[in-house]
Amino acid sequence: MLAQYKRHTLMIKYLGSKRPLIPWILATIKVHFPMATSVLDLFSGTSRVGAALKSEGYQVFANDHNLFAYHLAHCYVETNLEDLPRDLPKIIDHLNLLPGKAGFFTENYALNARFFHPNNGERIDAIRNEIDSLDIDQKTRSVLLVSLMEAADRVDSTCGIQMAYLKQWAKRALTPLTLRMPKLLAKSPHGECKAFFLEAALAAQKINCEVAYLDPPYNQHSYRGNYHIWETLVLNDQPELYGRAKKRVDCQSVKSSFNSKRSFYQSLRDVLEKLNTKNIVLSFNDEGFISRAEIEDLLSNFGPVITAEMDYKRYVGAQIGIYNFSGEKVGSVKKLHNKEFLYVVNAQA
Repeated sequence: MLAQYKRHTLMIKYLGSKRPLIPWILATIKVHFPMATSVLDLFSGTSRVGAALKSEGYQVFANDHNLFAYHLAHCYVETNLEDLPRDLPKIIDHLNLLPGKAGFFTENYALNARFFHPNNGERIDAIRNEIDSLDIDQKTRSVLLVSLMEAADRVDSTCGIQMAYLKQWAKRALTPLTLRMPKLLAKSPHGECKAFFLEAALAAQKINCEVAYLDPPYNQHSYRGNYHIWETLVLNDQPELYGRAKKRVDCQSVKSSFNSKRSFYQSLRDVLEKLNTKNIVLSFNDEGFISRAEIEDLLSNFGPVITAEMDYKRYVGAQIGIYNFSGEKVGSVKKLHNKEFLYVVNAQA
């Protein structure tokens, strides 16, 4: 099933993505919690882990406080292949045939900033506005928004995050944007999967599960700031923008306590205390706000702790260097690998 999952998923480029670690994460959950049938993915991001868990038959509850991540979970975790209307391929064909029409995205993310070629900016504007005019249910809407997000990601002109764009167009940016049908999974045999759009502490308190998988932000870099265009894409709210990257102004006010070294430890402790299960798998690495010893000490309050580690190549930006807002290389990264940790708390051990 995991091989099938790998073939079928596209998803967006994402800082801190656990895609290469998915087999390790799945094996860890299976070995330590062999009787479990339900898993909470509390910080779901792209939902790669959640979709992989669903492909293995788990009932998955995926949560994130960013709306674009919620739509990814709504598409890949909550929506089943059998939920989609039979005419969805025709709807996607209709959207692909629309003529481009310049609007907010073209002006701000293709002309005032160069995240997308103007031709693709016009395609994004036309398709996004048309999605809002369609008579479709919420699951279909999320699938179409994810299809557009992934299509835009395939033709962007960035190094993988939306803090800066390249000085010259990336080769892929000249390719016409085309929607594809996201490859969804059938219903889990252990029950309906569900996506949530909640702050982590509230989700921990509200959602009942047998195992909780936690992959919290581990440094000061906000996913909302790094992927602000996706938040604007799904909201289609034409927000006030600022800076050369044309970030949403609410990136300055909508903050996660997990992105602050001062508040990280207490935020993690609060979430752990509110979980409805003490069967926990926590993903973290050696670049995070707190050390391995601190994490093991904290987790020991909830049960015996086992720690596994793996060498891991850092994100794409670390591989190619540091660039300014004009796409000019201004520095190199000294460290190309880090250590990824999986901390396991098994309340029954």
